[in-house]
Amino acid sequence: MPRPHGFTYEQRRDGTVVITHQGREASTLRGARAEKFLAEASAGDPQLVMARWTGAYKFGNERMARNHPRNRR
Repeated sequence: MPRPHGFTYEQRRDGTVVITHQGREASTLRGARAEKFLAEASAGDPQLVMARWTGAYKFGNERMARNHPRNRR
Protein backbone atom coordinates (compact mmCIF):
# COMPACT_ATOMS: atom_id res chain seq x y z
CA MET A 1 0.00 0.00 0.00
CA PRO A 2 1.47 3.39 -0.90
CA ARG A 3 2.29 5.77 1.90
CA PRO A 4 -0.26 8.63 2.18
CA HIS A 5 1.01 12.15 1.59
CA GLY A 6 -0.31 15.69 1.53
CA PHE A 7 -1.57 15.77 5.12
CA THR A 8 -0.64 18.56 7.53
CA TYR A 9 -1.93 19.52 10.93
CA GLU A 10 -2.01 22.70 12.94
CA GLN A 11 -2.36 22.93 16.69
CA ARG A 12 -4.15 26.10 17.71
CA ARG A 13 -3.81 28.00 20.98
CA ASP A 14 -7.19 26.80 22.26
CA GLY A 15 -6.04 23.16 21.96
CA THR A 16 -7.90 22.45 18.73
CA VAL A 17 -6.09 20.45 16.05
CA VAL A 18 -7.03 21.02 12.43
CA ILE A 19 -5.95 18.35 9.91
CA THR A 20 -5.78 19.39 6.26
CA HIS A 21 -5.23 17.35 3.13
CA GLN A 22 -3.75 19.17 0.15
CA GLY A 23 -4.80 22.51 1.61
CA ARG A 24 -8.42 21.57 2.37
CA GLU A 25 -9.71 20.98 5.88
CA ALA A 26 -10.26 17.28 6.47
CA SER A 27 -10.96 17.09 10.21
CA THR A 28 -11.06 19.15 13.39
CA LEU A 29 -10.22 17.55 16.73
CA ARG A 30 -10.90 19.05 20.15
CA GLY A 31 -10.29 18.10 23.75
CA ALA A 32 -9.21 14.58 24.61
CA ARG A 33 -9.33 13.46 20.97
CA ALA A 34 -6.86 16.21 20.02
CA GLU A 35 -4.50 15.20 22.82
CA LYS A 36 -4.67 11.53 21.81
CA PHE A 37 -4.00 12.45 18.17
CA LEU A 38 -0.96 14.56 19.08
CA ALA A 39 0.47 11.71 21.17
CA GLU A 40 0.04 9.25 18.28
CA ALA A 41 1.43 11.67 15.67
CA SER A 42 4.57 12.31 17.70
CA ALA A 43 5.14 8.58 18.34
CA GLY A 44 4.67 7.26 14.80
CA ASP A 45 4.51 8.28 11.17
CA PRO A 46 2.38 11.46 11.16
CA GLN A 47 1.15 10.91 7.59
CA LEU A 48 -0.28 7.48 8.41
CA VAL A 49 -1.79 8.72 11.66
CA MET A 50 -3.50 11.66 9.92
CA ALA A 51 -4.82 9.41 7.16
CA ARG A 52 -6.29 7.06 9.74
CA TRP A 53 -7.83 9.82 11.85
CA THR A 54 -9.48 11.47 8.84
CA GLY A 55 -10.90 8.21 7.51
CA ALA A 56 -8.82 8.27 4.33
CA TYR A 57 -7.00 5.09 5.30
CA LYS A 58 -9.12 2.33 3.81
CA PHE A 59 -11.35 2.66 0.80
CA GLY A 60 -13.45 -0.52 0.90
CA ASN A 61 -11.53 -2.79 -1.44
CA GLU A 62 -9.96 -4.63 1.50
CA ARG A 63 -13.08 -6.78 1.94
CA MET A 64 -12.99 -7.89 -1.68
CA ALA A 65 -9.29 -8.71 -1.44
CA ARG A 66 -9.83 -10.73 1.75
CA ASN A 67 -12.47 -12.87 0.03
CA HIS A 68 -10.38 -13.54 -3.05
CA PRO A 69 -9.45 -17.26 -3.36
CA ARG A 70 -5.76 -16.45 -3.37
CA ASN A 71 -6.02 -14.77 0.05
CA ARG A 72 -8.27 -17.26 1.85
CA ARG A 73 -6.75 -19.56 4.41
